[in-house]
Formats: sequence, C-alpha cells, structure tokens
Amino acid sequence: MTLTVQDIANALGATVHGDGSVVVDHLSEPAGAQQTSLALAMSPRFADALYGGAARAAVLWDGADWAGYGLDAAIVVPRPRLAMAKLTQVMDKPHLGQGIHASAVIDPSAQLASDVSVGAFCVIGADVQIGAGTVLADHVSVGDGAHIGDDGLIHAGVRIGRNVQIGDRVVLQPNVVIGGDGFSFVTETPSIAETGRRTLGKAPFEPILDPTQHRIHSLGGVILGDDVEVGANATVDAGTIRATKVGDGTKIDNLVQVGHNVVVGDHCLLCAQTAIAGSTVIGDRCILGGKSGVADNLTIGDDVLLGGAAIALGDIPSGSFVMGYPAKPMLTYRAEQRAIRNAAK
Repeated sequence: MTLTVQDIANALGATVHGDGSVVVDHLSEPAGAQQTSLALAMSPRFADALYGGAARAAVLWDGADWAGYGLDAAIVVPRPRLAMAKLTQVMDKPHLGQGIHASAVIDPSAQLASDVSVGAFCVIGADVQIGAGTVLADHVSVGDGAHIGDDGLIHAGVRIGRNVQIGDRVVLQPNVVIGGDGFSFVTETPSIAETGRRTLGKAPFEPILDPTQHRIHSLGGVILGDDVEVGANATVDAGTIRATKVGDGTKIDNLVQVGHNVVVGDHCLLCAQTAIAGSTVIGDRCILGGKSGVADNLTIGDDVLLGGAAIALGDIPSGSFVMGYPAKPMLTYRAEQRAIRNAAK
C-alpha cells in the first residue's frame, strides 16, 4: 500500500513535521528501514537505530528532534501503542471477497447477503444466515441455524456450531471452534469430584460401582456480540440449555477455553491459554492474564485484573487486581512472596 506521510498523519489525527509528500509503502523497524519505509521509532531507545536505516520518514516519540536524525518527514505521537493500532489498520491489505467458490457446499435454505464471500471447501448448513460484507475463507463450516452478522471475517478452518449467533464485525482467526459441546458428564452415583467437594478429602475415596460417564448434551448454543475477536485455536463451548455469551468488543487470544454456560461481559481481554470453567460470569472490562484460570460457578465483577497464571477459586469483587494461586489481592500476594524470600535467606 502506497501512501504519503500526510495521508497517514491524517488517519492518525497527528501533525506532520517536514515534507508530508514523502511516499511510503510499508512499516519497518528503524535499523532495517529502506527509503520507502515508514520507520517506527516511538521510544528514545530506538534513536540510535535510526542512524543505521535508510528511512526518509518515521513515527517518533513525543519530544523527539526529528530533524536531528536526518529525516525528511516525521509524525510525532503521544501514545505509541494507540498509534500502532491505527497505523497497522491503515497499512493492512483488506481481505477482499472473491464471491462463492465452486467447491463450497451451501444448503438451499441458507440465506447469504449478495456480497458474502465463501471460500473453497466451505460447508454451510440449513437455515444459516450470513450478513452483508462477511468473508468466509477456505475450509469453514457453519452449522444449521447459525447466524453471522455483517462485515465478519472468518478465517480458514473455523468451525461454527449449530444455532450459534454471531454479531457484526466479528473476526475469528484460523481453527477457532465456536459452539462445540461443553465438557459436562455425570455418573450414576456421586463421583469422587462430588464426594471430594462434600468431604474436603478428609477420607480416602472409594471406587464407585459404575464409573461410566454420561454426557450432558449442549443445546444452548453460543452468542457472540458485535466487534468480538477470537484468536487461533481458541474455543467457546455451547451452553447446556441457555447460551454461552461473549459481550460486545471482547477480544479472546489464541488457545483460550471458554466453558459451557459462561457469560463474558463487554470489552474484556482474555489472554493466551486462559481457561474459564462452566457457568462462571465475568463482568465488563475485565482482563485475564495469560495462563490464568477461573473455577466454575463463580462471579467475577467488573474491571477486574487477573494477573498472569492466577487462578480464581472464589468470587472476585469489582475493581480488584488479583494474582497467585489461589488468586488474592496483588499487594497481599507480593507481601507473601517477600516473606517467603526473606524466610529462605
């Protein structure tokens, strides 16, 4: 994509220093920049690298002496990560639809908007509805009765189960599974899990007479709100009777597991390898760090930050910052860790 520095500054709502007519066609780190690169040097630690590259234009940190680096043009930004979001959006190549591939299998009862794109070897079931501008890449399957909103981007290998409801502008990365059955089984008599919760392990477990696990089928489907994104190989299980729900604007990282009947609020971030067990409710604007976990049937309030690898075994009130196993207030956790280190000296 070829743009002038002024074009990019306009998209960022920023001011150009120097010659705004300089043309760039890609983003680059400063040291490896070429003449048509827009070098990203949004922190003083990249200053020396600017001298090693050949960029004529750069995005710099607030207060940088752009002329001193021999640049012809510069854009100065006060919040670098926000600038990165807008820059990558501007410079990304759009995923253009290619119409309906000849190898796609689409049930006659499915309703697709006229500009929907369906890639090779896709399978679309009965009574599916897909909204305007949505793109399905290759090898996507959509189960019976599923609805997908407008302007969605469904990457290769995604599996969407029956009766799943997906909002507008949703992005599903490769190999996402939405609406598989939940991990829900029951034995004829109480299992050791049920007994253990009641007795707290005070007595040894006795073998149960019939250990056969009977699967509880998941009939409730999944509802994903608008502007949700789900990372590669993440899974959101269908609810048992009512739907599993993910709120508007929530972003789910790679390899995340959202269990059956879970409700995730609006504008949450679920980082890589997070796992949320069944029937738990997560409030709005929560951030769950990488490898964190939440036990079943809990309530996590709004604006909760769960640190990396923290495990929540009880309800957490709104506004909390918790860490550790079991998860506890961050200051308490750090004090305990200091005490352990001091005791070991």
